[in-house]
Amino acid sequence: MKKEALKDFLDAKVLQYNNIAFIESDPIQVPHRYTKKEDIEISSFFTATIAWGNRKSIINNAERLMQLFDESPYDFVMNHQESDLERLMPFVHRTFNGLDCIQFVNSLQHLYKNYGGLEPIFANHGTSKSLQPAISEFKSRFFEIEHLERSKKHISDPLKNSAAKRLNMFLRWMIRRDNAGVDFGIWKSISPAVLSCPLDVHSGKVARKLGLLKRKQNDAKALAELDKNLRQLDPSDPVKYDYALFGLGVFESF
Repeated sequence: MKKEALKDFLDAKVLQYNNIAFIESDPIQVPHRYTKKEDIEISSFFTATIAWGNRKSIINNAERLMQLFDESPYDFVMNHQESDLERLMPFVHRTFNGLDCIQFVNSLQHLYKNYGGLEPIFANHGTSKSLQPAISEFKSRFFEIEHLERSKKHISDPLKNSAAKRLNMFLRWMIRRDNAGVDFGIWKSISPAVLSCPLDVHSGKVARKLGLLKRKQNDAKALAELDKNLRQLDPSDPVKYDYALFGLGVFESF
């Protein structure tokens, strides 16, 4: 498919999937229950962290987490007592368990108290072309307090060749301003032009069929290749095509 035809095809698929109806079956519905910036950030971060496996299970478990946070994730992170953390112990989503959850609460509190939240870390450590270096920096700061070694596996590092799918999805939610009511676009200090596509088995498979990706592994090198090709289609908003690739793969079995 020629570039112009491919762009027209994918742009149409973006319009098809990047709308309110998408929320009904997607984990992004969980942070959409909040209006305060910090509540949106924290609920999005936890939801994205457990976003692997069955989508219904992801949504159910993310909702359960918000209930454990008394539906006030920011207040819980900042003002919890040690005794409050005990309620998190039974939580489990695949390999993410209660101990990891407690670690994440403590690490988030550290970032909000000492770095002004999540946005400044990503805003200050990305490049003019990519946020992948900022993801690596974020991981370093997230675990600079005393931490469980097992919890580190739940934060990917692009500098260790990870595609960091879940963090890139989180960043899409926070930064992309789609005017369609799906992505939040609450981080105004970062341009959507530097976002990377959340590369997973679905988007990767479709990207390869469309000639947007040749590398077989879904790793950091593949992400860089996909980024380059999507930026050629829309330099200012390349990650809008995540909707097209994901929709074609999950809903249409393309």
